[in-house]
Amino acid sequence: MSEGSLEFEKPIVEIEKRIHDLRQLARQENMDVTDELHKLERKAEKLRKDIFSKLTRWQRVQLARHPQRPYTLDYVDRLTTDFWELHGDRLFADDPALVCGFATFEGRKVLLMGHQKGRDTKEKLRRNFGMAHPEGYRKSLRLMKLADKFGLPIVTFIDTPGAFPGIEAEERGQSRAIAENLIEMAAIRVPIIAVVIGEGGSGGALAIALADRVIMLENSVYSVISPEGCAAILWGDRSKAKDAAEALRISATDLVELGIVDEVLPEPVGGAHRNPAQTAETLKTAIKTHLDVLCRVDADELIRTRMEKFLAMGVYQDDA
Repeated sequence: MSEGSLEFEKPIVEIEKRIHDLRQLARQENMDVTDELHKLERKAEKLRKDIFSKLTRWQRVQLARHPQRPYTLDYVDRLTTDFWELHGDRLFADDPALVCGFATFEGRKVLLMGHQKGRDTKEKLRRNFGMAHPEGYRKSLRLMKLADKFGLPIVTFIDTPGAFPGIEAEERGQSRAIAENLIEMAAIRVPIIAVVIGEGGSGGALAIALADRVIMLENSVYSVISPEGCAAILWGDRSKAKDAAEALRISATDLVELGIVDEVLPEPVGGAHRNPAQTAETLKTAIKTHLDVLCRVDADELIRTRMEKFLAMGVYQDDA
């Protein structure tokens, strides 16, 4: 299997390897293999569509975690100009796991923020695999208040397994930092759009997702807990993560049906990493469309409908 390919992609990878080998042979031997190539390419395309039209929830989790999937800074580069990253929570430190800054998006000044996982080992460690510490969430809140002050819309990109669960994060107030973000975001007077681009894990995701519009890419996931964590709690066996993913209803399709998210954006066949440019264009159109609508809404109305949106989620029973 090629680097980064997933187990369920193996039949596609095998055909793609045959296409690659046939092209090399044709160049070396100066042969005309056009007909054979067309047959193999049609077969690969058909197989791709067949496999990716019937993905299980667990397979979507695997795609959401794909090591070649575009991250926040990849989209920042493709969608914005003049991105100016800002650092620090003014209390303890900067957190590279949560990137924040101001930029120009389609002629409009915005605050952009999002989790950043890192590509190679060195960067993954520096960014803590996209798991933010409390200073990351305090940094994001500091800048959201600044955006509110200057009337700038906020766009967040969500891609994290969850907030960092280490002892030092708890000592510095992890749960309080997340809770304060939720309280403050509910009252922000500018439009907020949240986009789940990969993993949306637990409170670490929700801390920057209390938004007027919550959008998910087709192969992203969003849940109160990871499938592995859920399996460990329910069955004492992390290997049952596949079953947990099904029970959690973790996919974008599930969540739009449940009213948790507002829109699911299609990805190129094979996932966002197959064609990052196309995925970015899809994101650009959706974000611009929602911003055009939300920026015309009165601030008091924004807050009211945002609160109603989240208060309507879930049910409870009053036995009193």
